[in-house]
Amino acid sequence: MNNNAYIYFMANKSNDVLYVGVTSNLERRVWEHKNKAYKDSFTEKYNCNKLVYFEHTTDIKAAIEREKRLKNWKREWKNELIESQNPNWIDLSLEWGL
Repeated sequence: MNNNAYIYFMANKSNDVLYVGVTSNLERRVWEHKNKAYKDSFTEKYNCNKLVYFEHTTDIKAAIEREKRLKNWKREWKNELIESQNPNWIDLSLEWGL
C-alpha cells in the first residue's frame, strides 16, 4: 500500500502564478500538469508547469490539512517557503525527465 502524500507548488514561467496541490504520486501528478492532462484546469489556464516546492509525508490527512492551510497563506509567505528550499525557483522535476 502506498503511504506517500505530497504537498506541492507549481508555478508558471515568470513565477507570478502559484498552484498548491496534494497528491499521493508526485511524479505522475507533475507529469499531468506539464502535459495539460486536465483541460480547463487552473494549471492549464495559467501555464503552471514548473514544480518549485514539495513536502513529503506518510499521512494523507495531514497533507490535505497542510494544503488547506498553505492555500490561505499570503503570497509573501508562500514565496519565503519556496525560497527557503529553492531560492532560484528552478523546476525540481527537470531531473526526472518529464
